[in-house]
Amino acid sequence: MPEHSLLEMKGIEIQFPGVKALDKVDFSLRAGEIHALLGENGAGKSTLVKCLTGVHHMDAGTILFDGKEIRPTSPQDAFSMGISTVYQEINLCPNLTVAENIFVGRQPMKHGMINWKDINTRARELMSRFHMDIDVTRPLNNYSTAIQQMVSIARAVDIDAKVLILDEPTSSLDDNEVKLLFNVMNELKAEGMGIIFITHFLDQVFAVCDRLTILRNGTLVGTFDIENITKLELVTMMIGRDMDVIFNLKRAEVAADAPEMLRTENLGAPGQIQNVNLSLKKGELMGFAGLLGSGRTETAELIFGAVPAAEGTETVNGRKVTIGKPIDAINAKLAFCPEDRKRDGIIGDLSIRENIALALQARRGFMHPISMQEQNELAEKYIKLLSIATPNAEKKIGELSGGNQQKVILARWMATQPDLLILDEPTRGIDIGAKAEIQRLMLEMCGEGVSVIFISSELDEIIRCSNRIVVMRDRKKVGEVNGEGCTQQTLLNIIANGQQEDATA
Repeated sequence: MPEHSLLEMKGIEIQFPGVKALDKVDFSLRAGEIHALLGENGAGKSTLVKCLTGVHHMDAGTILFDGKEIRPTSPQDAFSMGISTVYQEINLCPNLTVAENIFVGRQPMKHGMINWKDINTRARELMSRFHMDIDVTRPLNNYSTAIQQMVSIARAVDIDAKVLILDEPTSSLDDNEVKLLFNVMNELKAEGMGIIFITHFLDQVFAVCDRLTILRNGTLVGTFDIENITKLELVTMMIGRDMDVIFNLKRAEVAADAPEMLRTENLGAPGQIQNVNLSLKKGELMGFAGLLGSGRTETAELIFGAVPAAEGTETVNGRKVTIGKPIDAINAKLAFCPEDRKRDGIIGDLSIRENIALALQARRGFMHPISMQEQNELAEKYIKLLSIATPNAEKKIGELSGGNQQKVILARWMATQPDLLILDEPTRGIDIGAKAEIQRLMLEMCGEGVSVIFISSELDEIIRCSNRIVVMRDRKKVGEVNGEGCTQQTLLNIIANGQQEDATA
């Protein structure tokens, strides 16, 4: 492989208010290589890419591109230099044709007018280069996500990009579409292009990449040739050691004859996740372990109806139910605290009281409003129970700390008195004290007969709290182990190997 260094980022530092997002990070990309950029949420991958593409301005460090120092001031500036990005969410114009999307902003002209014949001819030639025989005069939204991503790549190639950044390009693709994309990536690599590949699918990293760089908590863990690192070493370095205090928690006990609270059989949604088979007892805490993108959140959303199931069955408390949307789940006494509390959880301009009352009001229906007295009683009860730090219930939730916002979301669902509580990364980004309180609360609820599904990237807390642990990888269940006696190494081995070997189910 060519050793020419096409891109070098040295000592990159970016400081946000109260957070050092990148701390002296180095990254290099050779001409004619596919280089994976890996790390969990908050590791700094997106920040590094946004620095390279001019979205964020670095506080320290240098970027050398073809040996010359550059400082992109915007994505368009980076684009003009030959650095192009294809995002997970297609950022083209779906109502325009394929050809128009490829040439938008740089249409060939003839006699002062757009040369449509030339545009369509060149677009057809470009797409055929990627083994795609499609009608380039049809609107982009007539085609699949895979083809739309190929159009994005075709646009990047046609402007003679030297660096192509692919941000989670395979997240919505099937196996055949992934193979097609990898063929195109290898062809571009052979022509000397440098490709930065951001993904959470480990098998894909080892299938197509030459080198990989791992970030964790805004720092560089290391850069490795693909043949010099194993999957187990990669997973261990991505997750790192859990340096939090080991809390004195007593795992909830589940009676052997406890009734089954939830059962899913072959539950699935095409393009999301398939064949979800779970059995959860009353009062049991089931942990979901796996890397980001492994299917943990998708499974939770499927159970709760945030993603409608297209196949399989779901049984709640012995009764088969159809959960096509969240209100169906709420009515079946299921509750879901999402991972992104700012986007999917809180309503920042509403008070603590109003945020707590939301889910219960949704269950009752808006023709039966909760009285102000009941709202106040609920708010005061849970502010006290969860030790929410606030002067009163009328304070806007957006003005609270992350840990206290998380407690308010928990209070919202506790107010519905659920039979099943699904918690997606409830302890991410909050301080140690709040983390300990939430973990203890989960176990107390299990002791009162509530079943809990707990998703966390921190293996130590999954092991500490869970009766059973489901291990996910590449959007499928690859193992299930008892929490008692489980070790980090056991989980890392299952995640790395993609299958369960000696673990006891």
